[in-house]
Amino acid sequence: MLRWWCLGRRWVLACIDCDSRHGRGPAIGFTSSRKRGQSSVAQQPLITSQKSRKGEHEWAAVVGLEIHAQISSNSKLFSGSRVHFAAPPNSLVSFFDASLPGTLPVLNRRCVEAAVMTGLALNCRINKKSLFDRKHYFYADLPAGYQITQQRLPIAVNGSLAYSVCVGKKPSRVITKTVRIKQIQLEQDSGKSLHDELRSQTLIDLNRAEGQLRVDANVSVHHPGEPLGVRTEVKNLNSAKFLAKAIDSEIERQIHELENGREILNETRSFDYKLGCTMPMRDKEGKQDYRFMPEPNLPPLLLYDTESLPPGVDPQQVINIDWIRERLPELPSETRERLIQQYGMLPGHSFALLNEVGLLEFFQNVIKETRAEPKKVTSWVLNIFLGFLKQQNLAVNESPVTPSALAELLNLLDRKAISSTAAKQVFEELWRSEGKTPSQIVSEKQLELMQDQETLERACHTVMEGHPQVVMDVKRGNPRAINKLIGLVRKATLSRADPTAIKEILERKLSP
Repeated sequence: MLRWWCLGRRWVLACIDCDSRHGRGPAIGFTSSRKRGQSSVAQQPLITSQKSRKGEHEWAAVVGLEIHAQISSNSKLFSGSRVHFAAPPNSLVSFFDASLPGTLPVLNRRCVEAAVMTGLALNCRINKKSLFDRKHYFYADLPAGYQITQQRLPIAVNGSLAYSVCVGKKPSRVITKTVRIKQIQLEQDSGKSLHDELRSQTLIDLNRAEGQLRVDANVSVHHPGEPLGVRTEVKNLNSAKFLAKAIDSEIERQIHELENGREILNETRSFDYKLGCTMPMRDKEGKQDYRFMPEPNLPPLLLYDTESLPPGVDPQQVINIDWIRERLPELPSETRERLIQQYGMLPGHSFALLNEVGLLEFFQNVIKETRAEPKKVTSWVLNIFLGFLKQQNLAVNESPVTPSALAELLNLLDRKAISSTAAKQVFEELWRSEGKTPSQIVSEKQLELMQDQETLERACHTVMEGHPQVVMDVKRGNPRAINKLIGLVRKATLSRADPTAIKEILERKLSP
């Protein structure tokens, strides 16, 4: 597992580890000025600021996040046991995982490369020499009585992550903030405790904890200009939504306690998502309780770059930082900037495309096959296509409408073969009827735009004769009256007439 600490305005991004239950970290993090009763985290992640009302104390919150992320690898960090989610309990356990005497850890190369790549993506300094330590504690899911981690000299330090937040409802209003990364470290995975309350017993699965993401939030509040407050640690948060709610709840709780003359205890708490508040778990243990010591069975981890690579060395026996840097994929911030520059996209729209799994790829595939302008494609993908997905609670890869089908529909619209209203009808039919093409639907339902100019002229003439009062209103200078005539003509032509063409004909007939 990777474990990292982050700070908001002053965040700490630190650790990658599999057992977030036992992780520890400093209470450093973002600062946020706020008042009693004011929601900060849930509405706008991590930072808000408002002026206090008269007679009201202003509070500043400090939050540090310890993030535990599971590395995507075929085997475990220190053993050759396979990694497979939801495998039968204890079916993927080596002698080392079970802590049998005489077994030794063997470091997984893929995990080291993943840690280096993570560090590079987060603008960290990669240490060419890092060390492993033993963190001692007693718990049934860690049979050795200690966990191998990197406490003293981790693999990566001193990074930063710039992120942008959309402000308000306008997709063009974006502000950028920076999170500081304290360190990234490799850490051994522990097992998983399965509590059977019916039989009053606990079972242990040593496959691995299986949590892909866990976050511990260290939270404290204080008055600006005063010393930092006592921190609490909210453990085992497994989604961004619950993280935001837990931080917000804990800030509110601490402010309420302090304003009522009570003290904040240095303790570990959990978040009850049903009640929407944090609950006490246990008193905080000091770092000395872990009795950190160097791991005697693992030598220092040595990495190289192109300049320091020893001559004649086997590339398979060392890890080259520059080789990994060259293979970094395009990062989200770079992708968003490319979309803005390449397609003239608003920042908020670039965020929306990246925030939904598979949506960017869908958009790019549509772009490849259509002649429609990128802004038109963006609008259809984010407003129509994504709207249908949300209504049906579907993922992008579950959509009945393919990129090719949407591209064909937009091509029909672009060459004015159909109206925008008809295009939406076609899309609805595509959603309901897999296998049909947009052209087939247009033909079957006779949705083509009227191309016969004489027929359209007659339709306009008939509407004008049937609504003399509206015609008079137009001649008297009422700007809304001509829109009414356009609507009447479209109705008479079953929405098959182009509004622009109708308007041109009406203006010509109504001109003095």
